[in-house]
Amino acid sequence: MPDPISWEFAGPYLALALAGGYLVGSVPFGLVLTRLAGLGDLREIGSGNIGTTNVLRTGRKGLAAATLLLDGGKGAAAVLIAKLWGPDMALVAALGAILGHLFPVWLRFKGGKGVATTLGILLALAWQVGVGACLTWLAVALVFRMSSLSALIATAAAPLYAWWFLGDLQMVELSAVLAVLVWIRHHENIRRLLKGEEPRIGRKKG
Repeated sequence: MPDPISWEFAGPYLALALAGGYLVGSVPFGLVLTRLAGLGDLREIGSGNIGTTNVLRTGRKGLAAATLLLDGGKGAAAVLIAKLWGPDMALVAALGAILGHLFPVWLRFKGGKGVATTLGILLALAWQVGVGACLTWLAVALVFRMSSLSALIATAAAPLYAWWFLGDLQMVELSAVLAVLVWIRHHENIRRLLKGEEPRIGRKKG
């Protein structure tokens, strides 16, 4: 069998890692859990997002915690499985997982905002970077009580942590790509933050 990391044969393996990561990342746990709990379609509740913050707006903290763990876990799982075939495969699977979460084919490519999945990916790729991002999210959340602001700052800090702890250019680049994708998906939150209209953590929205 050809070496999956050999550049001569890498193409099919990297494509498989991307597709596999995408499929794992595309599972909409928030939507599945709220439906199983009899809460209806999460996309018709609160902000309409399928992530942890919107699940929390239902008042079901247990479901929100489960969504957080599962969305983070799927990102980590995609990376850890692909890592068995080498670091390049893990990086490509990581990209596939975040794309799957943000643009799941099952939901007409309208997915979540990628924060928990990004944190799971970072923890699995380089625990130092992941822990740094998680602690940054927690610190900002404790001070400002805004999930979106916490996500924006934590993901923006991740490439800096990758450079500081690892000095690995590939990890810096991937962290930057993840941050850009998360920021793009938070464009509405950024507008509300600038206007001072962003809701606080735990507050039910509309």
